[in-house]
Amino acid sequence: MSIQWIQQAINYMELHMCEDIHYEDVARHVHMSNYNFHRTFSFVTGMTANEYIRSRRLTLAAQELQTTDISVIDAAFKYGYESPESFSKAFSRFHGSTPKQAKLNGARLHLFNPLLIKIILEGGSVMDYRMEHKKQQQFVAMVRDFPNEIINDDDDHSVSDFWAECYKRDLIEPMRQLRADGKKDLYGLCSPARDNETHFKYGIGVFIDEDTDMAGVQRLLEKGYTKWKTEPADYAVFQCMGADGDCISETWSKFYKEFLPQTGYEQTDETDYEIYYEKGESGLFCELWIPVGRTASV
Repeated sequence: MSIQWIQQAINYMELHMCEDIHYEDVARHVHMSNYNFHRTFSFVTGMTANEYIRSRRLTLAAQELQTTDISVIDAAFKYGYESPESFSKAFSRFHGSTPKQAKLNGARLHLFNPLLIKIILEGGSVMDYRMEHKKQQQFVAMVRDFPNEIINDDDDHSVSDFWAECYKRDLIEPMRQLRADGKKDLYGLCSPARDNETHFKYGIGVFIDEDTDMAGVQRLLEKGYTKWKTEPADYAVFQCMGADGDCISETWSKFYKEFLPQTGYEQTDETDYEIYYEKGESGLFCELWIPVGRTASV
């Protein structure tokens, strides 16, 4: 998703702000899958599309309450709330004043202006990466569905909790035992984007090749594990250096804000994944492998 498409998405939201729209509608408008649009928009802007719509609606509602004789009830329904009570709660949380207070002189209100996406040239920062091509790959993994809304939500720990749960239930070590010493790397697999889906799949697994215990793989499949296949793809590979998963989010943010606009690549609809090396270099949390291809204009 290019910077220009993000601006198109913002323009579409502004034009339809008083209609029943959600991020899925915006994704369709810019011809993106729900998942890919949600992830790209949130990493580039620092908020989800639904958060943007909510903040803009509450700003517009406050301005209309101050400058016209619209009632609180009418404002509530106009700006997408099912009841005056839910509108008042959201309004108070956002502005620190109630809708009734907004009609009075001296009310303190927050202003959230429309986003305007600009490309800003900043000098000197280095983003190291390498390009790799991979043929079709197979993994055995423990897989779970997650809602798109958790992407880039700092308060959500669903994926990290999934890792903790798998360790606690001893679901990871049986996979690692399928591999020889020195080859027990773990993969965090993220499903390719699909149109209109509200969830994505995330799997924790190991690589399947000639060095893998295939009889053991079959036993795990019978116990509820999944075989995960990827198609041939080119990958941009980034090292995530740090002590925790924050470095992954930081790398994704740089990927969208710096790598894509400057290189002429675009993300493709294949599995992206993290590799947690059994014997990684000092300070390396994981490697992030993102499938990419050249844009049509390049």
